[in-house]
Amino acid sequence: MDNRPIGVFDSGVGGLTVVSALLQNIPGETIYYVGDTARVPYGNKSQERIQQYSKEIVDWLIQKDCKMIIIACNTASSLAIDYLKSKFPLPIIGVIDPGVDKALSVTKSQTIGIIGTHATIQSDSYGNRLKSINPKIKILNKACPLFVPLVEEGLVEGEIPNLIVESYLSDFKNKDVDTVILGCTHYPILRKPIKYILGEGINLVDSGEATAEVVLESLNEHKILSDSLGGKLHFFVTDSIKSFKKTIIKSFSPSIGIIAGPIKRIDLH
Repeated sequence: MDNRPIGVFDSGVGGLTVVSALLQNIPGETIYYVGDTARVPYGNKSQERIQQYSKEIVDWLIQKDCKMIIIACNTASSLAIDYLKSKFPLPIIGVIDPGVDKALSVTKSQTIGIIGTHATIQSDSYGNRLKSINPKIKILNKACPLFVPLVEEGLVEGEIPNLIVESYLSDFKNKDVDTVILGCTHYPILRKPIKYILGEGINLVDSGEATAEVVLESLNEHKILSDSLGGKLHFFVTDSIKSFKKTIIKSFSPSIGIIAGPIKRIDLH
């Protein structure tokens, strides 16, 4: 047993969708969550820059004695996970593989849509992984760069997100797509407008939920599962505490089952 914390990071608030799933699957674990709000979004940045940011965050989390790192960001999972694994010896888990496995298990039409940031879509991490498992799978990719700012601003329901979702995802209609991978941890927060546009019958794959199952397996495998009856959740941001708190109160409090605080600001430089 190991009661040290698990480190989780994302470019902003989106990674809390992963935290929500972790709290439901492994409630005894203490979690240190870093939202790199000073440098959000990651999706329009170079691989070198994303690797730099990710390493700075992991260095900080290791200083806090974290026993495992979860990259709760699809962009960083796509472009930095191999780099981070080469630098650090502790278990590091991304969100790509769990999401792929889940999508393949639920699709019936064998046609899968993938939505994400420009960086995630250009890396084709999901597509390559899907094709490596099932070469016959049909894939439609779409970068949706405005989704992250919508979530960070708390605009997750109503006319504005509906119009933006429609503008991005209208191509998925009438293409036999029955499953869409939400290839950014911010995107599950837009589940309602996405289903409004694509229909209630669409399978939306939340990589956070699938990742939580993999995390539990890894904790058991490495024999580092906590024996605590109740873990604690600690928030750290690299920019405004006020805006982060406002967003998670609006988008997360009912579903994640947490109170937005305490939140601390950190400097990674």
